[in-house]
Amino acid sequence: MVDAIISPLLEQLISVAVEEPKEQVRLVNGVGKEVEKLTSNLQAIQAVLHDAEKRQVKEETVRLWLDQLRGTSYDMEDVLGEWNTARLKLQINKKKVCSFFPAASCFGCKPIVLRRDIALKIKEINETLDNIAKQKDQFGFSVNGTKSNERADQRVPSISSIDESEIFGRQKEKNELVNRLLCESSKEQKGPRIISLVGMGGIGKTTLAQFAYNNDSVKRNFQKRIWVCVSEPFDEFRIARAIIEALKPGSAKELVEFQSLMQHIQEYVVEGEKFLLVLDDVWNEDYGKWEPFYNCLKSSPHGSKLLITTRKETVALIMGSTQVISVNELSEMECWSVFESLAFFGKSMQERENLEKIGWEIVRKCKGLPLAAKTIASLLLSKNTEKEWQNILESEIWELEAIEKGLLAPLLLSYKELPSKVKRCFSYCAVFLKDYEIRKHKLIELWMAQGYLSEKGAKEMEDIGEEYFNILARRSFFQDFDKGYDGEISTYKMHDIVHDFAQYLCRNECFALEIHSGSGEESAMSSFGETKILHLMLTLYKGASVPIPIWDNVKGLRGLRSLLVESDEYSWFSEVLPQLFDKLTCLRALKLEVRQPWWCQNFIKDIPENIEKLLHLKYLSLAHQEAIERLPEALCELYNLERLNVSGCSHLRELPRGIGKLRKLMYLYNAGTDSLRYLPAGIDELIRLRSVRKFVVGGGYDRACSLGSLKKLNLLRQCSIDGLGGVSDAGEARRAELEKKKNLFDLDLHFGHSRDGDEEQAGRRENEEDKDERLLEALGPPPNLKKLVIDEYRGRRNVVPINWIMSLTNLRDLSLNWWRNCEHLPPLGKLPSLEDLWIQGMKSVKRVGNEFLGVESDTDGSSVIAFPKLRRLRFVCMEELEEWDCGTAIKGEIIIMARLSSLSIVYCPKLKALPDHLLQKSTLQGFGIYHCPILEERYREKTGEDWPKIRHIPRIEIE
Repeated sequence: MVDAIISPLLEQLISVAVEEPKEQVRLVNGVGKEVEKLTSNLQAIQAVLHDAEKRQVKEETVRLWLDQLRGTSYDMEDVLGEWNTARLKLQINKKKVCSFFPAASCFGCKPIVLRRDIALKIKEINETLDNIAKQKDQFGFSVNGTKSNERADQRVPSISSIDESEIFGRQKEKNELVNRLLCESSKEQKGPRIISLVGMGGIGKTTLAQFAYNNDSVKRNFQKRIWVCVSEPFDEFRIARAIIEALKPGSAKELVEFQSLMQHIQEYVVEGEKFLLVLDDVWNEDYGKWEPFYNCLKSSPHGSKLLITTRKETVALIMGSTQVISVNELSEMECWSVFESLAFFGKSMQERENLEKIGWEIVRKCKGLPLAAKTIASLLLSKNTEKEWQNILESEIWELEAIEKGLLAPLLLSYKELPSKVKRCFSYCAVFLKDYEIRKHKLIELWMAQGYLSEKGAKEMEDIGEEYFNILARRSFFQDFDKGYDGEISTYKMHDIVHDFAQYLCRNECFALEIHSGSGEESAMSSFGETKILHLMLTLYKGASVPIPIWDNVKGLRGLRSLLVESDEYSWFSEVLPQLFDKLTCLRALKLEVRQPWWCQNFIKDIPENIEKLLHLKYLSLAHQEAIERLPEALCELYNLERLNVSGCSHLRELPRGIGKLRKLMYLYNAGTDSLRYLPAGIDELIRLRSVRKFVVGGGYDRACSLGSLKKLNLLRQCSIDGLGGVSDAGEARRAELEKKKNLFDLDLHFGHSRDGDEEQAGRRENEEDKDERLLEALGPPPNLKKLVIDEYRGRRNVVPINWIMSLTNLRDLSLNWWRNCEHLPPLGKLPSLEDLWIQGMKSVKRVGNEFLGVESDTDGSSVIAFPKLRRLRFVCMEELEEWDCGTAIKGEIIIMARLSSLSIVYCPKLKALPDHLLQKSTLQGFGIYHCPILEERYREKTGEDWPKIRHIPRIEIE
């Protein structure tokens, strides 16, 4: 993995050596020979890294040498980052630079100080690296012959195409567990019956528990089902909160004392219905921590059950289990079933026959462990020759007997085959808590901030990150995928043993900690000791804080590159932030997010000016910090900032005026900034912007950007334009040149006003209907748009929006909201790629007819398809809609919504009926009616006159 650090360093050194002489102002002089020596040493070290990383598993001295190299490489990254930042700053301010030795009035002496400082640091690093390079000779490393595979095998199928949900074998355990959960306990027995699944790690206890938890009979038997992942350590506060939230949602938010939590659990248990509580992955052997829960639960209703999964039988006994079910290794045949379902997926019969014999030998090495079989099978999924399979079988890694009785071997084998840059991305995942639900796009953002991803030709960094994520998912390093409505993975988790493995690989550089009020914050932070931590995640609950002296005393935190804080309480941060910014100057990613805004009472109010010291910072998230009204101008000194997230900062009134200096900024997340009335004029200098969640225009503010400021932002992929209702100049809209933005695929157009009181004034200036029509026409549609939202459009004539929208042949997702004057829906059935359609708040629409399909009544001849790809359709808040009648009185054959799978009707109080031909489609999987009294009566289960027309639909909700 060290190679993933050294390769980018070499690229940077070469780039600096080439580019700096071309610049008008040199920042660092006289270090040419030092740079040459650095490059030479790194290249010599890189040549032996393959052998070194292979031998570190067995040779402690090699591992220590690599650790020393790793630390020096990080120092070098910091120095080069400082050098490049200073160069960028000089370039941006070059008009102020008079000469190489500028006058004090022009630029001051700071460049000279920086130049000397950087030169000294480079010299010191060179001395260290020189010693490391000499030490390598004593190990007798062989020069790299082969390197790890640096490409993703194109034949490997998508993770979504492989069904990994089946539990192989375990039929006896499945039956026994379900029977025990359904079996009625003795009336005399106090408290819930406690059942334990016991077995070593990686053999499917959690999967087995999930099977029982989701069993239909079990669901019907328990009115409440609660799942809590415990893991290490046994966090009483988190477990108690999780139980309370499941028993009575929202009731735990004000509880900060442990005793109060216990009292509430007891109250809900006594008053409530029988429940099933699952405590997954319990390690704790201290009965004192379990006793308060036992005392609360012993008054639970008759028939309640507690299911525990644990690796230790002593835990099951300590917790008072009445039944212990041992989950042992799979049989060889069952293990083969796990293995073959993945390893042979997509392979031909001939390939299978050639590989089966080797496959059986590999399965025997998995020792009946399903996680081992799944991991190694995922690796072999991309290998198709006997030689490749034989190499895996004969690897010396199988001889290791560390970590979980042989599980390390298959994990290491799979890890070893990863491209070096993907290895680094995987080990970073150790920064999250065990069983943490990780958002895929957030993880990719953090990879970007650490410099793990780099653009390749036309490929964006996010696309590279998506590729890396898919490689790891296919290798079974990730699990428990949750997919959005578009079928794309949105969140995932890591198996706890895989998490342990990631922690093992990153040498404790990544650390995650949960802190509760009164739970020993100081001792928890002090436990870092001298360990050099690079990436730290802190989850703080209400009332918890981290004492200020801790940040002074813990030396291991000085080199932090990620500080990810999720908290319900930020009052203590006003004192801590200035110190943090003084000390944590190596940070690349800083997240200070509010976990649950509706619980939080004390937010961060001000961001200190000394934030400018975080010169390496690429990722800054202040999401949901509702008390922040402004950001300091010093923020604009963060020349490396790529991503700024102020989403949900509802009181933020303005962004810094000097924002145009943030030339590397690519993502501005500012949705939910309700008080933000304009963006600064310098926004048009940010030509690397890919996303702006709220591009506010109009309103007449001084120094505000105009709609024409979009002209130069040609890399935009996502943009939401607010305040179009306050723009009166159609020429300004034309200057935005949206029609030239080939990369723009996600666009929101909001025709509301960005300034209070403007609406009435605008109405006096000109007819709002004509203005919106002319403005939309002038904007011009981006050619490759996939997602479009148009809000509060006030035009009456349909001709302009029809022509505008109909040109979007790639459009998949369309939302039309609150068009107050529109009396007929556009002919959206003509859109060839539309998959998702949301129509909301069309107050003047009384009837939906054939015009919606885009088919004329006198159509004759060949068949016509309306909405050929539409899957989801929602009508919301159509208050005047009375009739929906499509497809009648049309000559010839017409096919309507052939792929429709989801139909929702929400608050359409006057709508009398729905088209029968839609409801009777075999493709329809979900149907919902909400707050529509006439429809509710018509389609109500069993009693409604049209219930027979919909009863075939698998999922029906009528409220």
